[in-house]
Amino acid sequence: MKHLLLLALTAAPLLMGTNANAQEPTIQCPGENTMEMRYCAGLSWEQSTDQLKRKVPNKMFTQWQEATRAVCAYAFASYKDGTIYPQLVVGCDDNLNRALLKELRPMDEP
Repeated sequence: MKHLLLLALTAAPLLMGTNANAQEPTIQCPGENTMEMRYCAGLSWEQSTDQLKRKVPNKMFTQWQEATRAVCAYAFASYKDGTIYPQLVVGCDDNLNRALLKELRPMDEP
């Protein structure tokens, strides 16, 4: 039985047609379909979150994240059962992060 399991585990990648040298498809943001758009929104949110983490103290950043998540979830509550909901909430979080980053820039910076 162990041999069958081992065979199944080693043969699975071959049966699934995966190639160790295969490259993941390139996604051009903002994306052309829901999955790509969601991926791009996530990348943008990660970028703004990382920038914000470097600008504000940890405790304040945690409070900011809790507040924006709550506000964005509330703003799009009517879409909660839809497939677009995660993208809307992540986009909202990203927009609010970027608005705060803009406010944190020195006045002489464009």
